[in-house]
Amino acid sequence: MPRLYPMSFLLISIHLYSDHVSAQLPEDALRLSWTAPSGTARQQAIGGAMGSLGGEISAGFVNPAGLGMYKTSEFVMSPGFGFQHSKAGYLGSPSTGNSVGNFNLGTTGFVFATGGNDGNDGNDGHNGNSMAFSVAVNRTANFNGDTFYKGQNNYSSSSEQYVEEFAASGLTINQALVSPTLSYGTRMAVYTSLIDTATVGGSLQVISNANKAALLNQENSVRTSGGVNEIALALAGSLQDKWYFGGTLGIPIMNYTRTLSFTESDATGNTNNDFNSFVYNETYSSKAVGFNLKLGMIFKPTNALRLGVAIHTPPYFGVKDHISASTTTQTENYTSLPQVSIDSKTLDQQSRIDVSEVRYTLTTPWRFLVSGSYLIGSNVQYVRKQKGFLTADIGYTGNQSSFFHPWDATQENSYFDAVNGVIKSYYKGVIDCKLGGELKFNTMMVRAGLAYYTSPYSDNSLKADRLFASAGLGYRNKGFFVDLTYVQGFTRDVNFPYRLSDKSNSFATLKQTSGTVLMTFGIKF
Repeated sequence: MPRLYPMSFLLISIHLYSDHVSAQLPEDALRLSWTAPSGTARQQAIGGAMGSLGGEISAGFVNPAGLGMYKTSEFVMSPGFGFQHSKAGYLGSPSTGNSVGNFNLGTTGFVFATGGNDGNDGNDGHNGNSMAFSVAVNRTANFNGDTFYKGQNNYSSSSEQYVEEFAASGLTINQALVSPTLSYGTRMAVYTSLIDTATVGGSLQVISNANKAALLNQENSVRTSGGVNEIALALAGSLQDKWYFGGTLGIPIMNYTRTLSFTESDATGNTNNDFNSFVYNETYSSKAVGFNLKLGMIFKPTNALRLGVAIHTPPYFGVKDHISASTTTQTENYTSLPQVSIDSKTLDQQSRIDVSEVRYTLTTPWRFLVSGSYLIGSNVQYVRKQKGFLTADIGYTGNQSSFFHPWDATQENSYFDAVNGVIKSYYKGVIDCKLGGELKFNTMMVRAGLAYYTSPYSDNSLKADRLFASAGLGYRNKGFFVDLTYVQGFTRDVNFPYRLSDKSNSFATLKQTSGTVLMTFGIKF
């Protein structure tokens, strides 16, 4: 259980600024930067390595210079289905599992090209210049998931985060109930007597009734949905079929929903210690639209060798969040009402200020990519004589550089400065390595690939990484092509049910397996 000292500054800041009661957290930035591979079936079959290979519509999302290898136009569509199974372990309790499945759409769109007829995939050895323009859409992030874990905790209570916030505010109980400067969770904890004030050692202090139980059962259920769909407008060209340059204007559109239910109950069996249980329910949604640029270059020192570099500027998002929550607490004989419930809508009505919605901007990290490909064949200058290829990408994403900004001058910078400080110290850059290959048998192809993403956390005790293995088949003949791919994923991650500034923070370990079946079909014209 690592001690995360920087989080204390975030917790203190949350106490102070009413515009941010929905509490933008570091995880919100990581969700948009530590993403799984996506694209066409062909790209996914070779591990997603598309930084130098070219001749593929998905190059517009990786290295747009690859579009400069097109000599003919084409239309591509990539429907698919994915499933995910998650297992989570918490405080030594056995892992429990949940599964979800969903349809999705990989890279789909048009490429319009000039420069000759390649008869296959964009390289016929024609010694000249060419240009290509692409309009495509791709699901670059998938947020669908279902996580559940439980365990017994004799060290801390989730209610302590509300104690910290209420104590730092300096407000009285009556003030806290109607103050929009406190989070919904803390105000509901006060209303339901989960936390209260009491004279301890001659001084007035904030206490948690849940802490009166020496052992607590804790359960957390989190279900997420949504994703990021990116529209890419790309332009690329070639010089003498040796140098290729390209750029993409990306327009990512995010939609994310998280529904969680956290339950804490007395595990001692004592029915006279002023605490039985509390349940906190929350629905959080986030919508965003952004833009970014991708710039790339590919060089062919020989017909068989291709070298590529690309840079992705930080996507800049305008974000709107909405939150609703409720709490039900049972305090046995502590009050005249053994069970009390309250929701965020009622709190807003009481304070006459609706703070359920907040706007802000978010910049996610730079990304850098280097790549190389080697083509196999008796005369690789001509597509029909190629026998296959090997290709590899190495990428770097600086997760620690994500940055929250105020929406306008009326919002306080201090809160966002605190969150950004946590991101900088809590996360580190991720390296991703992708390797793939293809063997060609006349009109049929077989493909395989691997992709590995390192941990985004600076704390080495947080074990997290991602591994994807893929295989696929392809058919190309007379301007028509179809590809079929299966991708198997293995992810390790962590989940914090709550964070405290003065104690080590308990977390759940997550293990996820995923599978994606993807088909791409297209026609050249």
